[in-house]
Amino acid sequence: MGATVTAVSRSGGHTFSKYNEPAIRLLAGLGVEGDAHLGVTVKHRSRVAQDPTRPNLRQVHLLQAELHDELEAEGFRVAAGEMGENVTTRGVDLPALPVGALLRLGAEAVVEVTGLRNPCLQIDGFQPGLLKRVVGRDETGRLVRRAGVMGVVVAGGEVRPGDVIGVELPPLPHRPLDRV
Repeated sequence: MGATVTAVSRSGGHTFSKYNEPAIRLLAGLGVEGDAHLGVTVKHRSRVAQDPTRPNLRQVHLLQAELHDELEAEGFRVAAGEMGENVTTRGVDLPALPVGALLRLGAEAVVEVTGLRNPCLQIDGFQPGLLKRVVGRDETGRLVRRAGVMGVVVAGGEVRPGDVIGVELPPLPHRPLDRV
């Protein structure tokens, strides 16, 4: 089975979790229509406090449903949208993608991957102990973030559950994702 969208979510307020929708509309250069993070410049409150003129590289948050499966096996119950993602996917290893990878969502929408989500302590407010499950260290001591990827909308369009996801890698050499 190929990569697919399993859920789409948004929230007009700066809430931790987002609400599932039958469809969302991505707007080129802006993000998810009706979502609090829509815009050309940063919208995440801590980043606005630092410099509100910086470009918004976090217009769309994508998270792999496989992480929900892993967390459930560890005793956590996490549904689509509850970790703040706009697009929940299945069948593509999002954190393994390089910077600049293009995700074609459905018939028209294209999101360029900009980096890894850097989860904060709010995750433990959602479910105690969850932060340790989505941020850790590998065998070499390198920090590993597993809470999805962030991207910018290159081409707008409607996205809905069941849409096929196409992945287009950028030219070599690939640059690994870092927090954004």
